[in-house]
Amino acid sequence: MHWDTYLSEQDRLVMAQAGYGSRGRRGVRPALLVIDVTYAFCGDRPEPVLESIKRWRNSSGEAAWAAVAHVRELLDGARAAGAPVIYTRGLGATVPSGRWADKNTRAREDHDDHHEILREIAPRDGEPVLRKAKPSGFFGTPLASLLVDAGADSLIVCGGTTSGCVRATVVDGFSYNYPVAVAADACFDRVEASHWIGLFDMEMKYADVLPTADVLTHLRGEPGAPA
Repeated sequence: MHWDTYLSEQDRLVMAQAGYGSRGRRGVRPALLVIDVTYAFCGDRPEPVLESIKRWRNSSGEAAWAAVAHVRELLDGARAAGAPVIYTRGLGATVPSGRWADKNTRAREDHDDHHEILREIAPRDGEPVLRKAKPSGFFGTPLASLLVDAGADSLIVCGGTTSGCVRATVVDGFSYNYPVAVAADACFDRVEASHWIGLFDMEMKYADVLPTADVLTHLRGEPGAPA
């Protein structure tokens, strides 16, 4: 993975000798979690991130739209397999921003419609959309009970941003003892270093970070699937 660019030789040796990064077990009924693939985080069209953030302060620009193509593949695979699909999105301006405003000088620019899910990957009837105020899809939402009701025994996570809401959701899913797979090329972040180090952190400790193609192999139930 490209995260090697950001690691020193000592970093690589420490993680290897400490025993991190082993491949985890997989479940037989994964749920797909699509985290915050909204206009707020993607913008309204593919364009360089420095252009997109002029109008959409949280946008990841072209990186988001490249990931959206893989999110669509995951949605098709999950639906074909009969796997549960659950989306999250932000609350926008409907609640006070809390500590978000402390860390971003443009936080007041948010509007509710910015947090609509992209029409290109729109939920189908019966697929829950959880509105959340904080990074994790579990915090303040019924996600845990929905997963129990759906009989999910593992999670597949995609969306944005890698270092923020994806990572927070993965850590909470891990904390509930779900085996977690992260579709690396179906995740995005506005800062490249944050994206790759976020993936690295999850691979080392909390999840199996895999290409979408490998996750789809697992969803199809094919022998030897690594997810």
